Amino acid sequence: MTNINGKVALITGASSGIGAATALALAGAGVKVGIAARRTDRLDELKAEITEKGGEALVIDMDVVDPASVEAGVKKLVDAYGAIDILFNNAGLMPLSDIDQFKTAEWLRMVDVNVKGLLNTTAAVLPQMIKQHSGHIFNTSSIAGRKVFKGLSVYCATKHAVTAFSDGLRMEVGQKHNIRVTCIQPGAVATELYDQITDPGYRQQMDDLAKQMTFLQGADIAETILFAAQAPAHVNVAELFVLPVEQGW
Repeated sequence: MTNINGKVALITGASSGIGAATALALAGAGVKVGIAARRTDRLDELKAEITEKGGEALVIDMDVVDPASVEAGVKKLVDAYGAIDILFNNAGLMPLSDIDQFKTAEWLRMVDVNVKGLLNTTAAVLPQMIKQHSGHIFNTSSIAGRKVFKGLSVYCATKHAVTAFSDGLRMEVGQKHNIRVTCIQPGAVATELYDQITDPGYRQQMDDLAKQMTFLQGADIAETILFAAQAPAHVNVAELFVLPVEQGW
């Protein structure tokens, strides 16, 4: 297995859910974690928890939609630790609505965060990984990156884009620059994503779904990321499709 103790990770969307859980898991394995998000008060709390458990974390105020903010955050992490070995592109939004409700502001915001934000962060981190001739990029797609669901048309489009980009990125930087790429594809996870749903009908639908099955927790996804990060150097865990036992598709 690959020893990741002492490695450096950048985690976007680290203020809650999967991002926060992954920061804790990686820090527990000895990784120095750059925890990035806009809600720095949450990041301060997370850093305190990591530090209390003997880990090391750096709070990074970052808006993935703003390239300048991303560049500044990446520079802060490299200046602090001299490397970036793991990038977890995790920031994302999921407001549900039917197309004929024309919630175009929500559509565009999803594209900005889920797609452009991921591209911004990847573009900022890749030069450092290329310089190191090593690295591991994790991208958060979804079951929605494999299948289209009613009310999730735009979200599914963004996650299909993440899946396609991950495949292309792996082809282009894997062998050439010794950079592994893993696409994480979770099913239903108990996160704050559902708080962004402004349509009452779909919000109720998600609440009902949570009563029908045991949703995954952020820690479940964090453990899969830890598994892939620690895989032997010659192994690239290309995709991880993780579902609750009760969730069919």
